[in-house]
Amino acid sequence: MEPDPKLLDVLVCPMTKTTLVYDRERQELVSKAAGLAYPIRGGIPIMRPDEARELSEEERNKR
Repeated sequence: MEPDPKLLDVLVCPMTKTTLVYDRERQELVSKAAGLAYPIRGGIPIMRPDEARELSEEERNKR
């Protein structure tokens, strides 16, 4: 299930207040500034830092 595009336009990282990049393949919203990837479950972004995955060094440099 895909998240609502309008929702993606207004969401920001709760830690840094910066924009997020939607990773369709992994179903995550990526915060480059925080180095975190927030999961999307059932089309709903889970915007809790304790639920986020930390990006690896390779992912940080790649994105």
